[in-house]
Amino acid sequence: MSTLYPLRFQPLFKEYLWGGRRLGSVLGKPIGDGPTYAESWEAVDHGDDQSIVADGPLAGMSLHQVVTYHGQELFGRHAPQPVFPLLFKFLDAKRTLSVQVHPNDQQGAKLDPPDLGKTEAWVVLTAEPGSKIYAGLKPGVTRDDLAAAVGAGTSDQCLHSFEPDVGDCVFIKAGTVHALGEGLMIAEIQQASNTTFRLFDWNRVDKDGKARPLHIEQSLDVTDFERGPVEPQTPQSTGEAGIERLVECDKFLLTRANRAEPYVMNLGDRFHLLSVIDGEATLEWSAGSLTLDTGQTVLLPAVCDQVTLAPIGSAIWLDSCLPN
Repeated sequence: MSTLYPLRFQPLFKEYLWGGRRLGSVLGKPIGDGPTYAESWEAVDHGDDQSIVADGPLAGMSLHQVVTYHGQELFGRHAPQPVFPLLFKFLDAKRTLSVQVHPNDQQGAKLDPPDLGKTEAWVVLTAEPGSKIYAGLKPGVTRDDLAAAVGAGTSDQCLHSFEPDVGDCVFIKAGTVHALGEGLMIAEIQQASNTTFRLFDWNRVDKDGKARPLHIEQSLDVTDFERGPVEPQTPQSTGEAGIERLVECDKFLLTRANRAEPYVMNLGDRFHLLSVIDGEATLEWSAGSLTLDTGQTVLLPAVCDQVTLAPIGSAIWLDSCLPN
């Protein structure tokens, strides 16, 4: 009999100068008293950054230990894996993030220490009036154009931007220059990487009066100058009521469910990361059940085979998994 079951983890918080307090006030996260809670990492296996199982027989075990000792049950058709390949998080942008870019897998492998590339996708949870997303370069921007703008402190003028609506999904492929604007909260699925190169940080300083380091040459080297303006994804029907595909790429699949009726979910011999972003739902499987509130995430091991999500009223959740 399998020892694995749907796993919830203790959130891992990151405080950065652009963060706020809505991870607590909106998503119910147990943040501390500080004013700059920027990210809540819900599922991560990246070096010293480890999700810790919150409850059940495996409570206290790290996600990497789960991967190591229960890999076949966890990954199913995708076993073996050296680490858990995805990272899911929530972000609260009280201030605008730096203008940045991430390497692809081939570029990440050359770093010291090596890392995965970072392709990611955002789903907008809240958006204040005037909040912007910067995603992709304006048409015709070259390396020389961007380098000159960085030197003049105007790199943002090379970026395409738009004011997103709640529910918009934005796909940020590795090599895409981007920035998340102030006033936004998002859910993010990405490769399990933490490599970010900053082009511009809006001339800010931290609490000690120091500017954060920039990585201008590295950024220019990994930027995909063929990647023009990025617009929100157009959701695609899956043929199932209330279930739509937001992103399909070689790194992950991202699906959104918006339902009032129970949904029987076949896992397809692979893990799934589920995160409720509005409402609440009861998760039922062969050996038990639990309730997922807004902002709660659960890792479904492949061995669970089939689960049922029963919205309490109605609920919206995100489902992330590896592609076929």
